[in-house]
Amino acid sequence: MKKLLAVSLILLLVCQLYASDNADLFKPKKIEKAMKKATFWQLKHPKHKLYDWTNGAFYAGVFAAYETTGSKKIWKALMEMGETNEWKPGPRLHHADDHAICQTYLDVYRVEKQEQMLIPFRDTIDKMMATPYSTGKIRPITWWWCDALFMAPPALVKLGEILDEPKYLKLNDKLFKETYDLLFDEEENLFARDMKYKTDWEEPRYEANGKKIFWSRGNGWVMGGIVRVLEELPADYPNRSFYEKLFVRMAQRIAEIQQEDGLWRASLLDPASYPGGEASGSGFFTYALAWGINNGLLDEATYKPVVQKAWVGLNSLIQADGRVGWTQPIGADPRANFSNASWEVYGTGAFLLAGSEVIKMNW
Repeated sequence: MKKLLAVSLILLLVCQLYASDNADLFKPKKIEKAMKKATFWQLKHPKHKLYDWTNGAFYAGVFAAYETTGSKKIWKALMEMGETNEWKPGPRLHHADDHAICQTYLDVYRVEKQEQMLIPFRDTIDKMMATPYSTGKIRPITWWWCDALFMAPPALVKLGEILDEPKYLKLNDKLFKETYDLLFDEEENLFARDMKYKTDWEEPRYEANGKKIFWSRGNGWVMGGIVRVLEELPADYPNRSFYEKLFVRMAQRIAEIQQEDGLWRASLLDPASYPGGEASGSGFFTYALAWGINNGLLDEATYKPVVQKAWVGLNSLIQADGRVGWTQPIGADPRANFSNASWEVYGTGAFLLAGSEVIKMNW
């Protein structure tokens, strides 16, 4: 016990010294300014259909930026997005990617209380529940890839809480647990991207150093999804402990493999093969860990230095115009190349979510 206390005190001291060297980055006005700059740059540079999963992640961050800054300009952008989409999910009935944007619709609904903002998603999920899902070799379950756990679960739980309909929470529990059982690695406390990255697959894949392949962005999205689910679930919800325990297990592992620059590499267990810090995975990890501290699930003395290094690292990726660089492009594994010029809307979304929690911490 005394040894643990001593370690915690040392970590806090290191944290304070690190904060003094980068003090400006942790000032609320500085964080808000960075969030606004990134938001407005990204809004001026659209890239995908507004209902696309990429924008599901981006607009989750945009709503967080609105909550943080109170910007009327950001609120206008949220309303314009929803109206353009007619508050509808994407066209694929069972596909979690096409449900991601609905997280933001439901957040906006809570402010505006306009039923057209939630009815299309409710009707889609009701139809989905009544329609069998066609499985296959790679997709034996509905949510067969790990980043699906960011896309759909928060939207389902938000819908259930808003409508006071337990069936949507139960559906999330069922589908989430299926993904956990299929893809969670009990030894590494990380998720394989999909079945092709499990060691029992017919042609198992490994990194150059012989380690298993665990994708940073995929695991970042899982952690982001978990905290967004926990944010919604009642404290006495019967299955809440499952999500809390999973979150803590992943947080411990993620903290262990943070790199010296505060960021995480595209492949979590083979950083030498991927030298650049990656914005989207790192952003979601920062968001999740900061949320865990702010909500009492993670020990502040242990995890605050991790978040601190991560926020400094993330700010090093922001370009002068507000673009979030060093974002890995769309793909299904760590191998796609990226640079300071590489950007994607979900990289900005991850940065905004991170900022929305970092700003709440006691610096």
